[in-house]
Amino acid sequence: MRGRVFDGLLWLLLCVPVVLFSAPDDGGSWPRVAAGAAALAAGMALGRRWPTVPLVLAAAGSLAVSPELFTPPYALALVAFGYLAGRRAQRTRPALWLFAAVPLAGLARILATGGALTQWFALLLSGALTLVAPWLIGRYVRQYDRLVRSGWELADRMEREQEAVADRERLRERSRIAGDMHDSLGHDLALLALRAGALELDPALGPEQQRAAGELRRAAADATGRLRDIIGVLREDGEDAPVAPPDETVADLVARARASGLTVTLDDTTGPVPGMTARAVHRVIQEGLTNAAKHAPGAPVRVRVHTPDDAHVHADVTTPPADGTPGPGLASGGTGLVGLDERVRLAGGTLRHGATPEGGFTLSAALPLRSPAPRPTAPRSARELDLARRQVRRGLAQAIWIPLALLTALGALMAGVGLYTQHQTYLEPEDYTRLHVGTPRPYITPFLPARPLDGPPPPAPPEPHGMDECFYYRSTLLAAIPVYRLCYEDGHLADKAKLP
Repeated sequence: MRGRVFDGLLWLLLCVPVVLFSAPDDGGSWPRVAAGAAALAAGMALGRRWPTVPLVLAAAGSLAVSPELFTPPYALALVAFGYLAGRRAQRTRPALWLFAAVPLAGLARILATGGALTQWFALLLSGALTLVAPWLIGRYVRQYDRLVRSGWELADRMEREQEAVADRERLRERSRIAGDMHDSLGHDLALLALRAGALELDPALGPEQQRAAGELRRAAADATGRLRDIIGVLREDGEDAPVAPPDETVADLVARARASGLTVTLDDTTGPVPGMTARAVHRVIQEGLTNAAKHAPGAPVRVRVHTPDDAHVHADVTTPPADGTPGPGLASGGTGLVGLDERVRLAGGTLRHGATPEGGFTLSAALPLRSPAPRPTAPRSARELDLARRQVRRGLAQAIWIPLALLTALGALMAGVGLYTQHQTYLEPEDYTRLHVGTPRPYITPFLPARPLDGPPPPAPPEPHGMDECFYYRSTLLAAIPVYRLCYEDGHLADKAKLP
């Protein structure tokens, strides 16, 4: 509703010059006033959907009145519609086509009516002031408003995203806690099941104690499976592996595995290891011991941590073939190695695992001693704001180079046309010397340029008395004076002079 009120008030304002300068008192007519008001009304009605249409109607009305485009009835409409076209239009190509079509249409009208070429230069100047300049101002305002609006939209989006990020971080932290609980409790439950299995097979215990140990082993295995299922629900696809393992050294981890009945040999020749790499090494050895307890109970496990060079540390867990078979209920869930590979990758290393030629299993990781620096990534809002700024700068650059290109082209065109016009009125000095007083005019015409000057220069003396007519020609190509004057009487050259 507000837009319609604005369009109606603007239409009334633009109709005022049409009424004032197209009325019968000013040489116009009431049908011309009605036609102009109807054209402006059509432009206002179509302007919001097709912003260039009102500018086309106003330019056509101006050209119909005057080939120089600048007409009092439609001058205000040209400026207003030019600004609105730049302000509302999303694309610049229709306006550029219009800016090229108006001079061509004006030139065709001038040539058709036999007008002077100076009228076309006046049309170009009027078009630059009443069409191009308001359109560029409208484009600038549009780009500026777009930047401001983008900034507010991004600020609002960042506020909403900040709330969403807070909720997501809380859920992610809970998932990390659950993952660490799975890593720690899964390891402890596997060792508990291993010790319960050893008690179940101990001949020193009675049948009741062995049955109780078996129930304990099966309960530990069931608890491990349920824990794995619950954590599998909490960990979403693509979620990073937890990066905060239990705070214990490799030696403490191996000692705890030995206390649980696992035969482990430790060969650790490394010195101090950075935090991220140390946690990854701890996690690799923990996963290797857990898999050994699950799949090869009773088999000796070899753990080796060494630094082959000054830049890397290697962690290897090797399990030879076991004498027995894995205990029931201790099958791997298949997600431990996936999470471990992600943890090693985040630390900048590589993970390898597979069967050995002897039939055992090995888990090996190569990690850098210096943790990789995280790559900074700009937030999406910052990238979108930077994109909006680049688009605005591009629009402003177009608002600068388009008028500069037009002015340059106009200047070159005017210079070329000026030189051509001057050459059309230039009389060669050699041809001037060939002209003699008393020569019939038909014999003089071949030596003359295409057309004479419009009149004598301001400082020229009065013409000789009794001459029928006198013509003036340039004596130099780039200067207005001096000029040659040729006067005729009775069809013969009666006087020739170089002025002043």
